[in-house]
Amino acid sequence: MFFTPKSMRKPKPEEAAAASTRMDIAAILSDERAGSERGLDRKIKNSTAFARVTALAALRPVHEAFNWIHQNQQKIMDWQVEVVKIPAPPFGEAARSAWISDRFHYAGLSKVQTDEIGNVFAMWPAQNLPPESTGPVIVLSAHLDTVFPADTKLEPKLEEDVLTAPGASDNAAGLVGMLAIAHAIVEARIPVPVPLIFMANVGEEGEGDLRGVRWLYHQNPIASRIAAHIVLDGAGTEQAVTQALGSRRLSITIKGPGGHSFSDFGKPNPILALAQALNLLNRVQLLEEPRSTLNIGTIEGGTSVNSIPEFARASVDLRSTSPQQLIRMEVEVNRAVEEAIAEVNVQQAARANYNPESDVLTFSIDKIGDRPAARLPAESPLLETLRAVDRHLSLRTEQRLGSTDANLPLSIGVPALSMGAGGDGGGAHTRHEWSSAMGRELALRRILLMVLAMTDWAAIQ
Repeated sequence: MFFTPKSMRKPKPEEAAAASTRMDIAAILSDERAGSERGLDRKIKNSTAFARVTALAALRPVHEAFNWIHQNQQKIMDWQVEVVKIPAPPFGEAARSAWISDRFHYAGLSKVQTDEIGNVFAMWPAQNLPPESTGPVIVLSAHLDTVFPADTKLEPKLEEDVLTAPGASDNAAGLVGMLAIAHAIVEARIPVPVPLIFMANVGEEGEGDLRGVRWLYHQNPIASRIAAHIVLDGAGTEQAVTQALGSRRLSITIKGPGGHSFSDFGKPNPILALAQALNLLNRVQLLEEPRSTLNIGTIEGGTSVNSIPEFARASVDLRSTSPQQLIRMEVEVNRAVEEAIAEVNVQQAARANYNPESDVLTFSIDKIGDRPAARLPAESPLLETLRAVDRHLSLRTEQRLGSTDANLPLSIGVPALSMGAGGDGGGAHTRHEWSSAMGRELALRRILLMVLAMTDWAAIQ
């Protein structure tokens, strides 16, 4: 069915007035940039950000968007119940991608498309820019996937405003929050000076290893145009993740000839060698500042109690706020495994019936996850805008450390942060996960003002 996007319809008189007001806001932004060049102190720049947000909040279309959010709280919860019924394990998000694509179309967004790995994009175009414009864009995203396997029982329970289901908060709350922002902007016909990109991405959780946002920044030509990226992840109203916790995930595999526990006794045992390597890792001194951690998450190997195993495998999770410490810990993992294997192979070479072709252990260390550590600079316009919005809404800005889709853009210098989509939640990554809609309206106002203020900032960059 063909439809005309609402952004292409003839503007109402109040829209023209809004556009004029937004030109004044752009002038304020120009003053802010000039002030920065003159070395004005940060207090003045912060007040300018606050003035920008206050001017936006006074616009009639923005009030209409606020009203849409207020009037449609039940609709938003209905979406949340609907989406948690759709399985979306890592590498299995196709059904949920199709659902959000349909929703983007229905909302009236333009250029809705799904890329080859399942990311879904849609656009709210800039009012006065031609379609072929190559200027800056702002991205608002939420991840589609959950940590739960495809066969997880999904029977959501809704009691008053509390939804209980696997993935109810992480990240059904973020997805429907993004969808609500899209509807509010379209229904209020809010003009924006630069395009606003909505993205529902795959692969944030676990083995997904940020593959959705990696694809955006490494494969999508729009990446070079992204002026700022706002991620919606889970519940919460006052929090914002502005420091990205880095992680490296490694899989250690040790292989040997195997054999019978009695007749082949003395042949090298991969499990014993792995245990020796892990014991060496346990002795590694880790820093408390910057905080760094090392965890052995899984161990597997062998086929029976009376067999010398042919392989042993362990997964290792390294985390730190410092990229340098992540590198240091990865070096320690390699050193521990190399030392353990070398010691076993030396012992084997001393055996009377040693066979150099088969009586040796080999190993491999594969990287199965890599989330870069980074931090949003204190002077970032995105952080200043967040503080200004929170001041306007009488919220306390709580900056936090976390591992989210924002890790990737932050690591390459793109201003980014992750924030909750409102309400409350708990039991994350369990089958008893829950999400409450209480307070969601205020959080959605916060997100809306953030997005609009950043489009104004991007327009003069």
